[in-house]
Order: sequence, then C-alpha cells, then structure tokens
Amino acid sequence: MCRSIKTFHNFDPPATPDEIRASAVQFVRKLSGFTRPSKANEAAFNHAVDQVSKAAEDLLQSLVSHARPRDREAELAKARSRAVKRFALTD
Repeated sequence: MCRSIKTFHNFDPPATPDEIRASAVQFVRKLSGFTRPSKANEAAFNHAVDQVSKAAEDLLQSLVSHARPRDREAELAKARSRAVKRFALTD
C-alpha cells in the first residue's frame, strides 16, 4: 500500500509538489485504512493529506545535507538492478 512513498531528501532534481502529495496520500491511506474515503470522511481525509503534504514540504526544505545530491536516474538504475537480483527466477 505504501510503495509510492520514496525518499525525497537530497536528490537532484528535488521532489516536486505532486510527488510529495502522492506520498502524503499513501501515508494517509495507510493510517486510515481507506483506499478511498466515504463521503462522510472525505473532508477529514483530504485535510489530513493537505497537512501531511505541508509538513513534508517544510521538513524537506529545512533538512541540511553535506553530501552531494543523489541522481534520481542512477538511484533508479540501482533499484532495478537489486530487483532483478531479488526476484530472479532460478531453474
């Protein structure tokens, strides 16, 4: 359920607001147990997503790193390589 929550700190290019919001939606879904809230809970759900998004953006803007920013494409290639090894079919 939370597979779209990724590390966003210290990447070049930095995370977009849409990426941060998508991870906030996943986080709120996990906490609430709802994939989609009912009409009765929709306002509370959306408010929580807004609050988590804002908190995540504030956090990312305030974090400091002395390491070089990581390259998104290089990290993606490493993750794919790990997945191939992890899920390789053996005969």
